[in-house]
Amino acid sequence: MRDAGSFDEFYRTTAVRTLRYAVAVVGDATEAQDAVQEAYARAWRRWEAVAAHPAPEAWVRLVVSRLANDRWRRLGGVAALLRRTGPPPPAPPPGENTVVLVTALRALPVNLRRALALHYLCDMSIEDIAAETGAPPGTVKSWLSRGRERLAAQLGTADTDLEVRDA
Repeated sequence: MRDAGSFDEFYRTTAVRTLRYAVAVVGDATEAQDAVQEAYARAWRRWEAVAAHPAPEAWVRLVVSRLANDRWRRLGGVAALLRRTGPPPPAPPPGENTVVLVTALRALPVNLRRALALHYLCDMSIEDIAAETGAPPGTVKSWLSRGRERLAAQLGTADTDLEVRDA
């Protein structure tokens, strides 16, 4: 069984030094924090072996170094790909209709918005939505109906203009 107390003490006494080391090795504070977090998570999973290691802090630093090397390898692969293919084309801005629809959806209560998104964007049936949300099918039908009505009111369209698929 792992000794949480000894791990906590180890973490408290070494985390700041390890993070400083990681920032220097990785070169990016956010990536360094991620590497340190992963290194300590791995140390905890193997705490009995790491605690018995002659230099547990060095073990954690080695994991951080390996994670940093993996990051540099990944970045090198991305850089090589970009050199061969060039950067991807810029994404076009969202259309006016998309902006209006997203704004209208954000104004809906979360249960209505979720039901509409699952039904229309994920092509889920009422029964599937009920199973995922834990709500009865009648409630899901009500959410869809009220959501369509509110969207129609916000968008200034008649409810019949919206595509209706209840099954």
